[in-house]
Amino acid sequence: MRSTRGERIFQVINTIVLLGVVAVTLYPFVNIIAQSFSGESFIRAGQVNLWPKGFNTTTYQLVLSDEMFWTNYRNTVVYTVVATVIAMVLTTCYAYVLSKKRLRGRNFLIGIAVFTMFFNGGLIPNYVLISSLGLTNSLWAIVLPNAISVFNLLVMKAFFENLPEELEEAAQIDGLSTFGILFRIVLPLSKAVMATMVLFYAVAFWNSWFQAFLYMDRADLFPVTVYLRNLIAGASTAASSGGGSDLAQVASNIQSVTMVLTVLPILCLYPFVQRYFVSGIMLGSVKG
Repeated sequence: MRSTRGERIFQVINTIVLLGVVAVTLYPFVNIIAQSFSGESFIRAGQVNLWPKGFNTTTYQLVLSDEMFWTNYRNTVVYTVVATVIAMVLTTCYAYVLSKKRLRGRNFLIGIAVFTMFFNGGLIPNYVLISSLGLTNSLWAIVLPNAISVFNLLVMKAFFENLPEELEEAAQIDGLSTFGILFRIVLPLSKAVMATMVLFYAVAFWNSWFQAFLYMDRADLFPVTVYLRNLIAGASTAASSGGGSDLAQVASNIQSVTMVLTVLPILCLYPFVQRYFVSGIMLGSVKG
């Protein structure tokens, strides 16, 4: 079937517009990478655009040669993996329970979850609670307070509600228990939303720094985000007090270097879940 002249014009215009959107979206990332490899004088003069000028790797060498950076990087990987696994287990179980309309007290359980989206105890009560539980300077201070995202919970709940009830009824007739239905029927059909939630949780825990900054005081337990935050603060202070040329170079592009180092693992993860991403969001957000 041949396209009409109007359809061809629309396709050309649509392609041009989408290419423009892609260019506008990619420009900040390319500019940040270029600044991370540029010399201090070119950065301060605002001459760095899409290509590095005065190619310089001083800041990368300073960061990557520090043993504490790799220790904190390892901490971040451990925190992210453990926190994501726990969050997925709790969110999946809670969402599956809430998706059952016959459940007694379902509205009350949904109300409790939604209530926490708008109200919380506040910074000081949370700190007192974590301290009184003895969770400071431990993995659990980062993992447990954010174990369930209510937004992710509601998306998964909506997804589970859209699954055909006949499948679960047939599984019950075959003698499967509730957990058997969940693990052998529901989860294999939920790869899209599961992959999307893994990405959401992993990104959130990877980028998190305030929890560790608040509940940890040992440098060897910090995630890499806190390490880089402290490095930015130290480099800026040293440069403003008249440090050497290396410190001036570090202060000029430390922010772009830290952005590249922190976003790189997530960029490597995204291609593996990208094919599930759009379908997971749409299936979990649209009520059938």
